[in-house]
Amino acid sequence: TVSISTKKLNEKVEIKVTDNGSGIPQKIVDKIFQPFFTTKPTGQGTGLGLSLAYDIVKAHGGELKVETKEREGTEFIIQLATV
Repeated sequence: TVSISTKKLNEKVEIKVTDNGSGIPQKIVDKIFQPFFTTKPTGQGTGLGLSLAYDIVKAHGGELKVETKEREGTEFIIQLATV
């Protein structure tokens, strides 16, 4: 199951995308925002999705973080300044 929530925090808006999947192994969490990093077999992914998302959020003065627990799920947290 994937869920999305939003919240206003002072001068920021927070968007959370959460799943209850298998989580991301700790050994690769630090690499997931790197360009061309993928866990998919050759030819089945560019490894650009999270890297591009990270760059877009940063370009707008925001922050993109990940919190994950193996066998429990993952949460991506985006924070952007309000106008």
